[in-house]
Amino acid sequence: MLVASSARLSNVDFFLARAEQARVDAEVATLDHVRQRCRRSEEAWTALAVGVQRAEQFKILEQERKAAQPPA
Repeated sequence: MLVASSARLSNVDFFLARAEQARVDAEVATLDHVRQRCRRSEEAWTALAVGVQRAEQFKILEQERKAAQPPA
């Protein structure tokens, strides 16, 4: 299970790194359409990271809920 959690964190880190790179690219872009494309890319990468984080939080909450239930 540790491998799966580690992989998810790795994905989040990767997605956030790509979002940061897209932000930097947008800042240095000289053409409007390139800047807009980079900003859309930043939004998409950030959304992916947030989705993985939410899924991980939901999984933890679900495990806690199941652990709190009395055995059947």
